[in-house]
Amino acid sequence: MATERVAYVNGQILPENQASVSINDRGFLYGDAVFDVTRTFNGELFRLEQHLDRFYESLRYMRIDPGIDKYEMKEITMKVLNKNLEILTEGDDYWVSQRVTRGVRGAPGGMKPSIIVECFPLPIEERATYYRDGIEMITSSIRRTSPESLSPRAKMHNYINLIQAELEVQSQNQNALALLLDVNGNLCEGHGANIFLVNKGVIYTPKEQFILAGISRQVTIELATNLGYEINETDLDIFDAYTADEIFVTSTSFCICPVSSINGLRVKSQTVPGKVTSELQDAYSKLVKMDFVKQYLDRL
Repeated sequence: MATERVAYVNGQILPENQASVSINDRGFLYGDAVFDVTRTFNGELFRLEQHLDRFYESLRYMRIDPGIDKYEMKEITMKVLNKNLEILTEGDDYWVSQRVTRGVRGAPGGMKPSIIVECFPLPIEERATYYRDGIEMITSSIRRTSPESLSPRAKMHNYINLIQAELEVQSQNQNALALLLDVNGNLCEGHGANIFLVNKGVIYTPKEQFILAGISRQVTIELATNLGYEINETDLDIFDAYTADEIFVTSTSFCICPVSSINGLRVKSQTVPGKVTSELQDAYSKLVKMDFVKQYLDRL
């Protein structure tokens, strides 16, 4: 019976306190690495295949060959998860991550990629109030990196653009999350979260060119379509956000979470979550066979 979490590092499954990479690893030195993250619901991974598809697309964009295929990566992921499930506290769930760096610079025989698979408990208690009160979002003066410079569609270790925006916003309001605009001044995304607006019963979300299109974003689009909602992927500006009836974000951990204000201006909906957001949360919960909103609210 395991007593502490384990991780996979370059062919070995080790206790986390023994898992490490070289100080000369390019992922550590330069952020020269790719990752992806899925989550569990009641200990069951959700949409792992889609996450691995995106992971391998990101690796191709970065021109990193991990040396193992998606099937092997899935096997490793399941082995690590199953060992860590033995110590998962009731009511909790995991983020489950795959990471591949370009390797160690100056290594004898040339660089070989470093491969890491690990689990980390979701910050459920830390985020519980968002599901009761909604998320406060503030637009950062820092724009999302232009796709002409670096594609946001690949999930890479280099998150400094997003982190700088988050630091700027949280210096104004420690509880707020950053909302980045793209280089044209359109709504883009948050730190690891896609944004949706609802206006007059129609759902809007930024188009994919300037964002990392999340798996949860795609799930939400599918659910909304099945519920009969019109979905528009289009350019949106701050006026659209200020005049929206409802706003919500999606992410692997959030699933679907309501936004209560943008730059201090309350969203028009008088309830949190709004009607459409609540309907989508219910549909998401049915899909994953777990009431994820209750999971968060139970920690208040």
